[in-house]
Amino acid sequence: PLALEVKRQKRAQKHTQARRLTQEQIRPETPEPVEGRVHVHVQTELYLEEISDRIIEVDGECQTDEFLDRPPTPLFIPAKSGKDVATQIEKGELFDFDIEVKPILEVLVGKTVEQALLEVMEEEELSQLWSHQRAFAELRNAEFAELQRLEEQDRRIREEKERRRLEHLEKLRKQKETAEKIAARAFAQRYLADLIPSVFNNLHDSGFFYDPIERDIETEFLPWLMSEVEEELQKKVLGRVMLD
Repeated sequence: PLALEVKRQKRAQKHTQARRLTQEQIRPETPEPVEGRVHVHVQTELYLEEISDRIIEVDGECQTDEFLDRPPTPLFIPAKSGKDVATQIEKGELFDFDIEVKPILEVLVGKTVEQALLEVMEEEELSQLWSHQRAFAELRNAEFAELQRLEEQDRRIREEKERRRLEHLEKLRKQKETAEKIAARAFAQRYLADLIPSVFNNLHDSGFFYDPIERDIETEFLPWLMSEVEEELQKKVLGRVMLD
């Protein structure tokens, strides 16, 4: 009841606010009052209505009779139709259970035993196949491992053979290079035995071989001496000019 009351109040407030906003939007605005007067809200409708945030509510009550106890619903039994008929069967008229059931039972038992034997034989055959498969897999893995070992051994032999061959070729190349160097050196020594003295003589005559002291005097001392002498002469000339 409290929740319903709160909802009803909120609904009434929303309705009042909506109506007030509608009236404010429709009604033209009133100009500002002159000095000394105040605007007052007055209802101009044909029928005056009291505006309140709370709607008037009135409680009403009514009395009803209690439910009477209803008797239980009776079980539904359909009406009987037709007539009851009975017949008498004497012992041995239909069939002898032991005689009639024995062949069927023998067939069932025989088929069950046969099926069981077939399943056992199939399981034994599968187990043998699995054992042969495991043995074959082990043999194949062993052969594969041996093949890998032989391939690795063959690879190492080939690599070692190639390395030895390269070393031998490198050794032959170095021997040939050494022999060529020795022959070239001997030939150069024989060829340059008479060439070197003549070349040195020509260079000496051309002035490539000189006395370092003499060369130092010519390039360093004499230019310095000439510059000093020239400076001293300039000083003497300047003194004479100043004296004159």
